[in-house]
This record gives sequence, structure tokens and C-alpha cells, in this order.
Amino acid sequence: MSNNRLAAIDIGTNSIRSIVVEIERSGKFRVLDDEKATVRLGEGLNETGLLSAEACQRAIEALIRQKKIIDGYGVRAVEAVATSAVRKAANGKVFISAVRKLTGIAIAVISGEEEAELAALSAFNNFDMEGSRHLLVDIGGGSLELVTTVGRHVEEIFSLELGALYLSETFLKGDVQAEAYNRLRRHIRKVLKEAFPEGWPAVNAVIGSGGTVTSIAAMILAGRKEGYGSAHGYEILRSDVVHLLAMLLRKSLKELHDIPGLNPDRADIIVAGVMVIDELLEFCQTNLLRVNDRGIREGLILRGLRKHGILPEERASRSWRDSVLEFGDSCHFDRSHSLQVARLSLEIFHALARAYTLGDRELRLLEAAALLHDVGYFINYSSHHKHSYHLIRHADLFGFTPRERELIAHIARYHRKSLPKKKHEQFIRLSVADRQIVSRLGGILRLADGLDRTRTGMISIAEPILSPSRLVLRLKGSGDLSVEIFGATSKSDLFCTAFGLKLVLEPVNV
Repeated sequence: MSNNRLAAIDIGTNSIRSIVVEIERSGKFRVLDDEKATVRLGEGLNETGLLSAEACQRAIEALIRQKKIIDGYGVRAVEAVATSAVRKAANGKVFISAVRKLTGIAIAVISGEEEAELAALSAFNNFDMEGSRHLLVDIGGGSLELVTTVGRHVEEIFSLELGALYLSETFLKGDVQAEAYNRLRRHIRKVLKEAFPEGWPAVNAVIGSGGTVTSIAAMILAGRKEGYGSAHGYEILRSDVVHLLAMLLRKSLKELHDIPGLNPDRADIIVAGVMVIDELLEFCQTNLLRVNDRGIREGLILRGLRKHGILPEERASRSWRDSVLEFGDSCHFDRSHSLQVARLSLEIFHALARAYTLGDRELRLLEAAALLHDVGYFINYSSHHKHSYHLIRHADLFGFTPRERELIAHIARYHRKSLPKKKHEQFIRLSVADRQIVSRLGGILRLADGLDRTRTGMISIAEPILSPSRLVLRLKGSGDLSVEIFGATSKSDLFCTAFGLKLVLEPVNV
């Protein structure tokens, strides 16, 4: 048995998912295993009020298999919960007893409110929510959990019977016609209006978890051929959901099975799930959906860490910068050099920002890339810029979307050696607008890195002067600046090309 490993099992109406994690000395954890089985435990529950014998057998077989995997990791404890289906079923306790007897897993049946609290724990751990109001959404097979938050504080919690499997079995059986979709839409609107007769308070964004939300992201990513590797943190616009739903409504069930990005096991319930999200975004008058692909399972892990005394009850608020520096430290980066390059990069950025319409988001991308540009040394010096790209691309950086993480990786990759080229497959896959961002910010980073060629942090920018045709950087520092000026001059190529400027470097006597 390992004292630093935990497992969590989420027994839902549609699927059963388990996760095994290992806790690091810092209190953070990394995923060792993540298993999913679509068992449709809630199949037929609406008609009979019971979990069917067939569904129970499928669930127990899946749990036996997952428990063997968990046991192989020698975990300290297993946190297992059952949600809507077991909660509603008249024979739910019988099922729990059978699972305990056959697998040794002790299952706690949690309320809709507890489900929402676990989803909130996960959201707080993964998203920067300080200073704004968010709506957290977890849509399962049997129910929809909603949490309103102000900053990192829970405001209100709601649980509605709007799960994807429940709605599909109730409204979309057999050959689905347009009128069946209309009845479903009217029902969703009715439930939302009855639950919130005075409407919904304004929220900055919706953060969604559960199979429906991750499936929406996967279908959109597949349609756009965006290969980020993970949908976690992906940002989806309301218009994306509207267009996706319109496409789904035109498909037969057979055609739904063949949609890129959609797991065929979810084909028969995806329309109901997407319609709930569509109506919810409309009801809230919110244009942004952010994807949390971790949800209740991660909430269980976090709660388990606290229960076993591994984490304090309240963790200090995280920031994206803290996350970046933690990752840099884990790669044994040269912190002083990285901070110097970041400082110089931001000084150059501010000289250009207004003229080139560069805003806070670009500033954040540049700073993160500057701090992490040399993490590839962790692999080796040779081609370390390419190693930096791969390490950053797959890093778990708090507060960044998959697109932003991809851009940071590209910006860091071009801090040395080759400029962006058409033969660079990853670069060409970016949109035209994103390629311009990479070239401009990569040019700034490349130049700033040259300005600290001796890694002594000796140089600072006394006064940047921008004109339509050139940028003059007046440099000051102690000692001979010739090596820094030579380094910057030799690495100014991408900067000059991306901005269409001539660069002038002038030492200032101090």
C-alpha cells in the first residue's frame, strides 16, 4: 500500500469513471490512471423506478475491473460515490450492498447538492475565478447540477432533473421527429423558468463538466482540426454550440455515431445534452463556456486529500504566474535569467503595444513564454528550444486555455535557431492570426534573450523610442555591454520581420 496514492470512483447514471492519483511533496497530484465504462446504470429507471438487473450486472462487472486496476496501484484509500440513478432507484441500497460484497468498494450515495460541491472544488482548482461571478455546470446522465460562485466562494447550489440520459429516454425515444425536439426544448425552458422565475444573475462565464460538455468540445476540436491534446480549459462560444446543435438535429442516429470527436456510446443521448447547454447559455445570456474535463472525480480526490490530512481545508488562491514558476522549477530552469528575459520582454512589449494593438492577453502569453523559454534544458541543451515547445505544450499550466498553452509553446520555441517556416507543421496548423501573434511575441522574446547573452542580468532599457520605421532601445548597464548588444543584434531577425521595423540599439553611459 502506498501512502501517497488515492483513487476515486464516480458511479453516474450513464457511466462509471475511476481515477488513481499520486500526491507529490508540494501537495499537488498527478494522474496515474483514468478509466471509463459506459454502463447505462440508469437505463429504464424512469419507467420502472428500479435499476434493471442487466444494468446492475454491467456496472458490477465494470467496478470489478476498475477495482483490480486500482488495487494494482496500492492506493491508500478509495473514495467512491454514486449519484442520480442510485439516489432515485428503489433498489439503490440493494445495488450498493451487492457492490460492497463483490468488490469491497464502499459507496456513498450523494445528493445533487454534494455533486455540485464536488464539481465546484474541481473548478476552483483549475480556473482563475477571482473577482468575478461564474456559473458552474455539471451535466450527467440523470441530473444537472448548477453552482453560482462569486470569486472562490459558493453562492447558491441547484440540482435539476435535466440529465442527458433521462431526457433522451423521456422525450427522444424511437424515430425522433422535429416535434419531439420541440417538446424537449419546451420542457427544458419550463424547468429553468420554474427553478429561476426571476431569471439568472449576470455571470462572466459558464464552466462546464461532465460527458456532454467534453463531447461538445471534442466535436468542435475535431471539426476545426485543432490538435491540442486535451479539451481541458477549452473556450467555446455560444455561437459554436448553436451551430453544433443545428448540425446534430439534422442527423439520424446512425449518422450521429459517425461524427468525428463523438464517442459512439454517447450518440443516442448527445442531442438532449447539447440542447440543455444551449438553452442554459441562452437563459443566462452568457456567451462563453469553459471546459473542465475533470469534474466530480477530481473533486472527490481533493476532498479525500483533505479528509486524510494531506491538504489543508483551504488552499491559497493560485495564479497563472505561480503555476508557470512552479513548472519552471520542476524543470530546474535558470530562474534569474528567465526573470531577466521576462522583464526585458515586457519593457519592449509596452513600447509596441498601442501601435500594434497588443493587449493584456498577449502580455500574459509573452511573460509566460519568457519565463519558460529555456525549460527544454531539462531534456538537454541540443535543440532545447524544441524540447521547450513539447514540455510547455503538455504542461498543466493553471489559468491558460489549450490554445493559449499552444501559443506559449510556440513563442518559446522560436526564441532561438530557426524562424517560423511553412515546413513547421505545428506552426502552419495555427490560424493566420495566431501565427502573427507567435511571430511578433516570439520576435520580442528572441530579442530579449539576446539582451541577456552573458546571463548576468546587467542590462536594462533606459528609454524605448518607437517611430513608424524603427524602434530605438537605449540600453544601460554596468560594465561592457558589447556582448549583450551583439547577442540582441544577431537575434533581432524575427522581431524586425514580424513588426516591419528597423532595430537600433544605443548604449547609454551611466
